[in-house]
Amino acid sequence: MITQVSSSLYQQLVGSFEDPLFEDKTLKNQRKEAFEKFKNTGFPTSKNEEWRFTNIQSVLNEGYQLGAHLPGKAVNVDAAKIEGIDAYRVVLVNGVYRHDLSDTIEDQGVVLGSFADASQSEVFNKHFAQYADKAENPFVWLNTALSNNGFFIEVQTARVIEKPIHVVHISIAESQTFYQTRNLIVLDKNAEAQIIETFVTEDGSSKTLGNTVTEIVIEENAKLEHYYLQQASSQSSFNNHTEIIQRKYSLYNNYNCTFPGSSFVRNTINVRMDDPNIESHLYGITLLSDNQLVDNHTVVDHMKPYGESYEWYKNILQDSSTAVFNGKIFVRLDAQKTNAFQQNNNMLLSGNATINTKPQLEIFADDVKCSHGCTIGQFNEDAKFYLQARGIGDEQARTLLVHAFAFDVTERFKNETIKNHVDHLVELGLKHN
Repeated sequence: MITQVSSSLYQQLVGSFEDPLFEDKTLKNQRKEAFEKFKNTGFPTSKNEEWRFTNIQSVLNEGYQLGAHLPGKAVNVDAAKIEGIDAYRVVLVNGVYRHDLSDTIEDQGVVLGSFADASQSEVFNKHFAQYADKAENPFVWLNTALSNNGFFIEVQTARVIEKPIHVVHISIAESQTFYQTRNLIVLDKNAEAQIIETFVTEDGSSKTLGNTVTEIVIEENAKLEHYYLQQASSQSSFNNHTEIIQRKYSLYNNYNCTFPGSSFVRNTINVRMDDPNIESHLYGITLLSDNQLVDNHTVVDHMKPYGESYEWYKNILQDSSTAVFNGKIFVRLDAQKTNAFQQNNNMLLSGNATINTKPQLEIFADDVKCSHGCTIGQFNEDAKFYLQARGIGDEQARTLLVHAFAFDVTERFKNETIKNHVDHLVELGLKHN
C-alpha cells in the first residue's frame, strides 16, 4: 500500500498504522505496544542528548510517500560489486527482499529468506523485537510497529558458511519515499559466518529515507564478521540501528565504512555483552565530502566478567561535511576483569569541515583495564612536502598520507578482498584541489 504525501511524516505514519500483516497474536501485541511508544514520543530533536549534534528535522520535513518499493523493477545490482569477492548475494530494494535477484544458499544448516517468509518460524518468534526495542530509540519503535520486510538469516549449530553473504541494499524511487527494513541474524552455538552489507542508490532515483533495524544474536562460541559499506548517492538518507546480543565465548567484529555520497547517515550500533568471556571489535572508517552529515553512535555494554572490547573509529572530512562520533562503553558492577579500549581519530582536510566527538566511559567495577581517547588534526602539509621532495606527485602524496592515517583501522579487516576494496573507495572519494 502507498500512502500519499501529507503535512508531515509523523502524521502520515500515525495515520497509516493498521493491524500488522503478520497473524501471530504476539507480534500484533508487540507492534501495537511499540507504536504507542512511538506515538507518545515522536521523532527525536536536538534537545535529546543522543541527538544533540544531529538535527534530523530537515530530513523529516521532506514530503514522503510510504511503502513504494517498485516490485519487479529492474535495478543495477552491479553498482555494489566488490571486485574479486565470491559471495552469496541477497538483494533488497527499498527494504523489500527480492527473491528474483537473490541467490539460494547451498550450505546445509543455513536458513536465508525474507523477513515476512520467516515470521512463523520458531527462531524468528523467539528473537523478534526482544533486544533493539529496549534501546529507547523512537526509530526502533516505529520500525517494530510498521515494518513488514527485510531479510532473515539463521546459521544453525556448528555450521560454518564457507562463502560470505553479500546483502545489497538498493534505494530507488520515482518520488520521495520513506521505507523501513527489519532484519534478523541468528548464529547458533559454534556457528561462523561473514556478512557484507552494501548500500547503493539507483541512478535517477528521487530522494529516499530508509529506517533499518537489525537484530543480531550470537550464541555460545559463535563468530560473526560483519561489514557495512555505505556507498549510496546524495539522494539517499539512512537511519540504521544495529543491536547485537552476545553469549559466552562468542566473537563479533563490525567494520563500518562510509564514503562520499549519502547526504545523511545515522548509524547506531549497540553491543550487549550479556555473558562472561565475550569479545567484540568495532572498527570505522568515514570519508566525507560536500555537505554530508554522518553520525556514528556506539554502545558497548559489558554486563558480565572477563569481557574484551576494542573500538577504533577514524573520520576524514572534506569540504563542508560534518561527522559525529559518540562512543559509550559501560562496565557494569558484575563485569570485573573487563578489558575495554576506545579511540577516535579525526583528520580535517578543509577549514569548513566539522567534527563533534564524544568518547565516554562509565565504569562501575573496580578490577578492570579501560582506556579511551580522541584526536583532531589537520592535514600535514609538511609530510606531503617531504614526499613530494622525493619525487612523489601531489595527488599520490595526499592519497598515501590519507591511507597511512586510515591504516590502523583497515589493517584489522579480516577479509583482504574487502580491505582492498575499501582502500580503492578511499582513493575514489578523495578530492585533489
